[in-house]
Amino acid sequence: ASAASRARVAPGIDVRSNASRARASSRAGASRARRTGAVPKDVKVDVAHDEGDDFFRRTVAVACASAVACANIASTSSAALVAMAMPATDGATEAYGGEFEFTTPPPTPESRMRAPPPVIDVVGIKPTLDAGYKTTQVSQKLTAGERETIELFNKAKGSVVYITNVAVRRDAYTLNLTETPQGAGSGIVWDTKGHIVTNYHVIDKANALKVTIGTDIATQKVYDANVVGFDDDKDIAVLELLDPEARRDAKPLTIGRSSEASVGQRVFAIGNPFGLDHTLTTGVISGLGREIQSGNTGRPIDGIIQTDAAINPGNSGGPLINSSGQLLGINTAIYSASGTSSGVGFALPSDMVSGIVDQLIRFGRVTRPILGISFAPDGALDQLGLGGVLVLDAREGGPAWRAGVRSTSRDESGRLILGDIIIELAGEQIQDSSDLYRTLDKLTVGDTVELKLIRGVDKVTTNIELDDVKDMKPPTPSTVVVPLRTKKPPGAPY
Repeated sequence: ASAASRARVAPGIDVRSNASRARASSRAGASRARRTGAVPKDVKVDVAHDEGDDFFRRTVAVACASAVACANIASTSSAALVAMAMPATDGATEAYGGEFEFTTPPPTPESRMRAPPPVIDVVGIKPTLDAGYKTTQVSQKLTAGERETIELFNKAKGSVVYITNVAVRRDAYTLNLTETPQGAGSGIVWDTKGHIVTNYHVIDKANALKVTIGTDIATQKVYDANVVGFDDDKDIAVLELLDPEARRDAKPLTIGRSSEASVGQRVFAIGNPFGLDHTLTTGVISGLGREIQSGNTGRPIDGIIQTDAAINPGNSGGPLINSSGQLLGINTAIYSASGTSSGVGFALPSDMVSGIVDQLIRFGRVTRPILGISFAPDGALDQLGLGGVLVLDAREGGPAWRAGVRSTSRDESGRLILGDIIIELAGEQIQDSSDLYRTLDKLTVGDTVELKLIRGVDKVTTNIELDDVKDMKPPTPSTVVVPLRTKKPPGAPY
């Protein structure tokens, strides 16, 4: 637009933006005219526009094959034929020129944010309305496999509960105590005595626990629960419902044998991802015998079931069941950079869970054998080119202390004297702390096993009797520090 025409535009209107919109809309109208046959495909259409104080005029210049063609365009559109040019001859063809004008009020600043309506409706076709129209719908037909899945879900979902981790906080101004949810997960009804099994990280740091039972949102009930016991190393916890009515409503899940699971077997995960009530996802067993680290203590957990069934936050503690509705594992972790399902989920095997749950219900804790030592990080021996576990402290009165295992110490000059290095336990090679934990999990309290050590330049063999973890004494205060060197980039100062 020229400077003069821009001056006549109402304040707040971007002339260039409006002009661009008008040009685009006019071209769109001309394009529709070609598609519907109002303007032949071989007719050239040019777009011009102008703006004023009280109108917004758009002019379409059309090169017609004949005067009749120009008149037909005017008669089938909402625009007026404002000019008609005589035919011009280029030596081969003749062309008539027609100008069609369409005016609208100037756009307001608010309307500029919306797409403008079509400038010229060349065809002028109105929509056809049918007062009796109704969409036809048909009943679905389920396959036999789908019916089995639906029946399986309806049967198993009553054994899955929703657990809310509640923190009790005191208001800084009123000093009133308030309950605030700080986490949530799923759980499994284990038996008819009101025991609920879930992951330890679901209930960690909870001041109170709320368990929601029921398959229908309208009839669901919320009950209080206490912690019977937990094993943070294996990420397992057992709760107990306090209300007798809750125990009657709870429906236990059938416990299967994870040792009979196979890769490729179809499995189903039920839980409450993102707080969504009783969600079912399906997949297959992708792998067996996987190993992950406990997010609570860092100890390795082996024998893990891997599945591609979608597992998301909130599924933790929920069941992974087979086609018969039997528990094969407890969903516990996912491998994902985003925190949501990536098709790699992990479940604690039911065989391991059953043994731990039995101990927790009987004794309130897990009976696990120990050596009674503290040891250095695995990287401490890497710099020496050695494998094994370096003993920092053999606690007084413990199994290792009784077997004569030596701790790391310093001499009178402050020089570091390395303690014994464990290289074999009960016939199992020990290369790092994961090997040590894995071997101890296979043993029981009271076992006497052979222990092989490296002491200086010598190899020493001794027998050791394993104690219960409850008998472990606090570590002896020590100022021994094992330095760890980290790899530095070339040229960096030592």
